[in-house]
Amino acid sequence: MLAFALVPAVVQPSAARADNPIVQHVYTADPAPLVHDGRVYLYTGHDEDGSTYFTMKDWRVWSSADMVNWTDHGSPLSLATFSWASADAWAGQAVQRGGRFYWYVPVKNRATGRMAIGVAVADSPTGPFRDALGRPLVENGEIDPSVFIDDNGQAYLYWGNPNLWYVKLNADMTSYSGSPTRIPLTTAGFGTRTGDPNRPTLYEEGPWVYKRNGLYYLVFAAKCCSEFIAYSTAPGPTGPWTYRGTVMPTQGSSFTNHPGIIDFKGNSYFFYHNGALPGGGGYTRSVAVERFSYNADGTIPTITMTNTGAPQVGTLNPYVRQEAETIAWGSGIETEPAAEGGMNVGWIENGDHLKVKGVAFGSGASSFAARVASGSSGGTVELRLGSPNGTVVGRCGVPGTGGWQTWTTVNCPVSGATGTQDLYLRFTGGSGYLLNINWWQFTAGTALTAPR
Repeated sequence: MLAFALVPAVVQPSAARADNPIVQHVYTADPAPLVHDGRVYLYTGHDEDGSTYFTMKDWRVWSSADMVNWTDHGSPLSLATFSWASADAWAGQAVQRGGRFYWYVPVKNRATGRMAIGVAVADSPTGPFRDALGRPLVENGEIDPSVFIDDNGQAYLYWGNPNLWYVKLNADMTSYSGSPTRIPLTTAGFGTRTGDPNRPTLYEEGPWVYKRNGLYYLVFAAKCCSEFIAYSTAPGPTGPWTYRGTVMPTQGSSFTNHPGIIDFKGNSYFFYHNGALPGGGGYTRSVAVERFSYNADGTIPTITMTNTGAPQVGTLNPYVRQEAETIAWGSGIETEPAAEGGMNVGWIENGDHLKVKGVAFGSGASSFAARVASGSSGGTVELRLGSPNGTVVGRCGVPGTGGWQTWTTVNCPVSGATGTQDLYLRFTGGSGYLLNINWWQFTAGTALTAPR
């Protein structure tokens, strides 16, 4: 996994300011955001560390209520979910319908050796997901499914590289009517590519389809390689499409890119991936996000990658239990499934830290509690404000508990945590792994004892 304490200045000039890429402890790719019940759920692929190809075995889920602090929900879907799949857990998308969540993904069919589209279903946006069919939904050797449900309830599945296809899904979201239809790739619809007689248009892969103010948008990865993001619009879900131009130019040290666009809490957001993390590149990618505003005529402005990311929407409440794997920026840490449920942060060594952005302490906190475990002699959780070396407002000692999943709750007094601050949990101690942390929570009030 990614264990780094300092990010090179050429990538991230200040860990205190940087919020892109939005996940730092694993490589992520091919973002597919979904808004549900006041949160953004982000479905991603997972590039293996040190990969030299698209060697991808599972998918990951993350969520956020504020666009900066992202909760790691682990991997509720993998190649092993599909008994008929052999490899290539590539770019998918999840949608919600009728209280259930359907995740469409491309995988290689073991029986045919071709890429096919499978569909998994769950009762929760974070899973667990199961194979809905026990076989491919569609199979023609092409990839990158995108699903759109129109206002009249008709759902469409789009996919394709090198072609672009759609089929009308039935209301059950696991079967379809008619046959897959190939969308004509005309230069009027998808722009003009030069230098490749086999691919006259800019369309490459990764379609993302949605509707806004009566206009249908098809955003896609364009002109490999390196790709940029472009888009087309149409008066209906199946066209005719008109090419509208560039959304994000080629940039970001990854020769692929992949779009995802949503509206959330009154703002519009564009998700993409790049190679901005240490060790990052075309096969070790990371998902990032930018806030944007449509032009008055409905066109999408040109969006540039940044390392600052989207502004926070609201604040984080420290006086309710917060999962330790809810992170704006992490250094040196990893996550894993916790024996008590959910995920925990682990593999913590001296000097590692977590950043939680925009924590609303209000008039002040008096104490801090954390659910911790240690298979070693433990360590200390330092509570700092503003930076990993900022003001200390509390220190919690963590004892050895006899096992990395043997959990106990520790408490310590807090003084000086007021207003809205970026909170850093900095971990200190001896050599080797120190502790695991599952969740934390502050108690409001005036501290009587200041930390030393």
